[in-house]
Amino acid sequence: MSHHDDVIVLERVVVRYRQRLVLNHLDLRVPRGAFFAFLGDNGAGKTTTMKLLTGLLPPDAGQARILGLDCWARATQLRHLVGYMPERPRFYEWMTVEEIGWFTAAFHRPGFLARYREWTGRLGLDPAMPLKNLSKGGYARVGLALALAPDPPILLLDEPTSGLDLLTRREFLAHLRHLASEGRTIFISSHSIAELENVCTHVGLLRDGQMLLTATLEELRQKVRRLSLRFAETAPDPTGLGTILLRNGTGRFWQVIVHEPNPRAVAALQAQPGITDFEDTPVSLEEVYALFMSRSRNGVPEDSAEIPWVQRCDGTLPRRREAIP
Repeated sequence: MSHHDDVIVLERVVVRYRQRLVLNHLDLRVPRGAFFAFLGDNGAGKTTTMKLLTGLLPPDAGQARILGLDCWARATQLRHLVGYMPERPRFYEWMTVEEIGWFTAAFHRPGFLARYREWTGRLGLDPAMPLKNLSKGGYARVGLALALAPDPPILLLDEPTSGLDLLTRREFLAHLRHLASEGRTIFISSHSIAELENVCTHVGLLRDGQMLLTATLEELRQKVRRLSLRFAETAPDPTGLGTILLRNGTGRFWQVIVHEPNPRAVAALQAQPGITDFEDTPVSLEEVYALFMSRSRNGVPEDSAEIPWVQRCDGTLPRRREAIP
């Protein structure tokens, strides 16, 4: 996909907070129409990235743009083009569902209130219900209706399913999947990884203010594979298969999870004498996340490489990319 299709762009973005480097030369591109799952542990920089994109925080260096507009310099203009839902929305709880829409409409262009009423209806909200009486799921749906009322082409959602029960989370994500099918670009940070796998089209993994990996979900399924087999006598040598993220097995059962597998090496492994029950399958998004976020894998010291938990079969490690002072 060409860069002309990218609606969210961060280039070499640096953000410091009290001398701590929160975003370290962050590069990110989100194509138009993507349902982008932005994943990372607490403290990785996800909320800071959201603050940049919503014009609440300027970068110390680099650029953040949405639809070609600078997120800090053109923040007012972008508020009519971007719907935003924070992790813990806070409204005037003495208002009703209808009244909070009427109040918020004063800050927006004509048509906001009519669209808000339409969305509250579609999301099953009672206009007369006081906000203080809503369930967590109802409260979240009000936040989504307010984010959608400007009719934005882009939605930024920061942990929107936080605190919701399983069924409510799935219902909420189903609403988002429908929105994505209408052509909106959705950028969502969430810890509901297993459920996001069912709806997202793109994935980005953030660690210590840098992107570890960005890919479409389909690319990720091809890039990270589980190879499992049974062997007759000697366990296979994984050298040349690719980057081994995990290796285990018991008895005659052998299994590896490999990043960017070499197709010829995989075919050669399958053809070896004594190999049976060979399987080459994708890995779940939750497993990929856990593997890439682990601090240490295969006995590699934590400070030995930029991605220390990944050990290459040729014995080399990725070169460390130095943080800026």
